[in-house]
Amino acid sequence: MCGFVGYLGGSATQGIEGELALLKSMADTIVHRGPDDAGYWCDVEQRVGLGHRRLSIVDLSPAGHQPMQSASGRYVIAFNGEIYNHLDLRRALEDFPSILAVPHEGRGRNSSTRVQGIKWRGHSDTETLLAGFEAWGIQKTIERVIGMFAFAVWDKQTHTLFLARDRVGEKPLYYGWQGDTFLFGSELKALRAHPAFQAEIDRGALCLLLRHNYIPAPYSIYKGIAKLQPGCLLIISPQQREPNVVIYWSGVQAAKSGIANIFTGSTVQAVDELETLLKDAVRQQMMADVPLGAFLSGGVDSSTVVALMQAQSSQPVKTFTIGFEEDGYNEAVYAKAVAQHLGTEHIELYVTAEQAMAVIPHLPTLYDEPFSDDSQIPTFLVSQLAKQHVTVSLSGDAGDELFCGYNRYQMTAGLWRKLSMLPIPLRKCMVQGITSISPQFWNQLTKALPYSARGVNVGDKLHKGANVLTSVSVDELYHRLVSHWDDPSSVVIGGLEPATLLTGDAPDMLGLDQIQKMMLQDTLTYLPDDILVKVDRAAMGVSLESRVPLLDHRVVEFAWRLPQSMKLHNGQTKWALRQVLYRHVPKELIERPKMGFAIPLDDWLRGPLRDWAESLLDESRLQREGYFHPAPIRQKWAEHLSGQRNWSYHLWDVLMFQAWLAEQ
Repeated sequence: MCGFVGYLGGSATQGIEGELALLKSMADTIVHRGPDDAGYWCDVEQRVGLGHRRLSIVDLSPAGHQPMQSASGRYVIAFNGEIYNHLDLRRALEDFPSILAVPHEGRGRNSSTRVQGIKWRGHSDTETLLAGFEAWGIQKTIERVIGMFAFAVWDKQTHTLFLARDRVGEKPLYYGWQGDTFLFGSELKALRAHPAFQAEIDRGALCLLLRHNYIPAPYSIYKGIAKLQPGCLLIISPQQREPNVVIYWSGVQAAKSGIANIFTGSTVQAVDELETLLKDAVRQQMMADVPLGAFLSGGVDSSTVVALMQAQSSQPVKTFTIGFEEDGYNEAVYAKAVAQHLGTEHIELYVTAEQAMAVIPHLPTLYDEPFSDDSQIPTFLVSQLAKQHVTVSLSGDAGDELFCGYNRYQMTAGLWRKLSMLPIPLRKCMVQGITSISPQFWNQLTKALPYSARGVNVGDKLHKGANVLTSVSVDELYHRLVSHWDDPSSVVIGGLEPATLLTGDAPDMLGLDQIQKMMLQDTLTYLPDDILVKVDRAAMGVSLESRVPLLDHRVVEFAWRLPQSMKLHNGQTKWALRQVLYRHVPKELIERPKMGFAIPLDDWLRGPLRDWAESLLDESRLQREGYFHPAPIRQKWAEHLSGQRNWSYHLWDVLMFQAWLAEQ
């Protein structure tokens, strides 16, 4: 796991020493991603440079140093990630014919590559990739790869730059033209260190932040800078300024292909096949030359990963959990019970509110662009705990998206079945009726109900839910349900919300049912742009590598082949995944309501964070900075402080931008 930076084009500096100094200044901004080693390479004549920071995981020797050149000298790579099947690829390369004639990417020319008895310099996966590029070409190599990665490769022969990102988007990669300089790298702060960087905030992207609590790819907070989307290979050269983006793997096609080739075996055979795939994915991801462990919440996903780790380990696996004293926010007791059953070396830390809030000042630098999923705080804390003991930690992320784990899928489908039978005018009357009564009065009305039936903040939830009643399709209904601000463009001065995969740029999902569409939308957007960003930045912020076995693309593709009844079975989510887990852990240790990885943000904003938030939301400050219309924000802030409404998510979106802006 590492970080890299680079540029193509631009005006010359003071010779090679100046170029290398520039690369060093860029790479130094992401030293947390690679504290163990640094390297720089440039070609002054071609105006191209690569910088690298290394977190040594596999092959700790100098043979793993980057940027690394291929054996023939044709390719130079800066690589971030892990190729889990690289030893299998090495064996395939060693069996490959000694002389090949293959079309290489770039200018489309054919060239002969001689591979005679490969003499490996070390055992790093980076060297394996380079040998693959020489033998098979870049795209053919990454199609063979099982792993998480982002990389930049310069082809000296064709004077072509290649950028690539893994299939589901575990590793980040930003790029874009700034004047006559093409910049790219693992984090925005590295690009900002280049003198050509213009740092113009994209108000459309700010609208997306208020909508989603993250900025979805391909957008970034800056104009002219994009995120390379998952499963893509970008090709660019000094002669070809417009990037050519090739899709080498598609989540949409994986879903469609899986549904078209549905698994027809028995449920036992399906669970057997799933367990075999998961065990192999976990086994490969336990490859490391440094200490390794796992995050454990005690839920289905992380417990499955840990169970399969422990089943294949001769030593107790190190597992990590944080707990909170606040009622309703603590899963540590469940994690401890699972750990005791599996016999792991369990390490837990109970965090005080003060410790959690102490993370907040670091969030703008840590996440690098505005990001407002509040579970970023406990994610950083558990990463910090794990780093004290290991350098690599596996996680259970992606189970919800792949195996129908979110309750909102069933809720949305059920709600739409009922709503679609009511005419729009009647639904508008229902909205007026609900919102004409204050949330406080709704809460008063529910006090007449038995305690178990009252719920919490019923009036607040009714008002929040009322706006979805006029949706004209299940897609619009789901989009509204997963949105924070309903109309971000009315809050952001000069903001115009751009199209995303959830709106105008939605892919063709013909053949998927309502719930499958929601699962796929989350896999394409929420998973890579929220969940994986949250984990990557939190873990790399403390120089910890995180790995996600459920995102092995073989597991992803098989999950889409499973009949929906093996995911959502008689109202139970993640059915097939649960059956794998119950072969290792008693179900009574797992069966409980889903909690999530939350913090009591609403109470903190009314209490210990109030002064901090008030400073950032000050009306004169908002007017002076010129990004937000103050009125709607101040109204929500007043309603939140009074206890009338819980606007913590909406306010956190604004606060995270404001805190980030203050650091620029």
